[in-house]
Amino acid sequence: MRKPPGNKPADHGGSGQLRIIGGEWRSRQFSFPMAHGLRPTPNRVRETLFNWLAPYVEGAHVLDCFTGSGALYLEALSRGASSALALDSNSSAVASLRQILTTLKCSNGQVLQTNALLHLENQPATPYDLVFLDPPFGQDLLTPACSLLEEKGWLAKDAWVYTESEAAPSTLAMPGNWRLHREQKAGQVHYALWERTANS
Repeated sequence: MRKPPGNKPADHGGSGQLRIIGGEWRSRQFSFPMAHGLRPTPNRVRETLFNWLAPYVEGAHVLDCFTGSGALYLEALSRGASSALALDSNSSAVASLRQILTTLKCSNGQVLQTNALLHLENQPATPYDLVFLDPPFGQDLLTPACSLLEEKGWLAKDAWVYTESEAAPSTLAMPGNWRLHREQKAGQVHYALWERTANS
């Protein structure tokens, strides 16, 4: 998850701190390597999001396209997701998240070091029920990622997609068959949950 402008993360000597807030691994804490623009989605935002998603996480196939610290990814696995795939281009972040999965003895999570947009150009073996999109700001990644998810068959017919963005959700150019379900704002970050329908 990415750091919005103007909020400096606490200095943890080169590492940040992540606490899982619900599910099987509730209250487990982990360190993750700090990188420019990187931090977990705040606890209160995660709590709100997973309250929204409460009926849909257990048994879901989850995709986290710009995983960063892995906060949302780990939260979904902790709360009963049947499988989860995380994508990130940062080698340190990927190595850290893989180590966390090993520590948790989690066998249904996979982490790939890759460019998310290039990866989404492929067609998946199976569609995903829940997708997290929290790309770095200022790089025009969100809209292309959403388009690829829809065009390349990454989404189940009734999938849910979570986004974080600098711009208000109503101004984003989303696929026509996505309905804005819930939205809130925390600081300078707009976060929203979108419901996909099978037909545009």
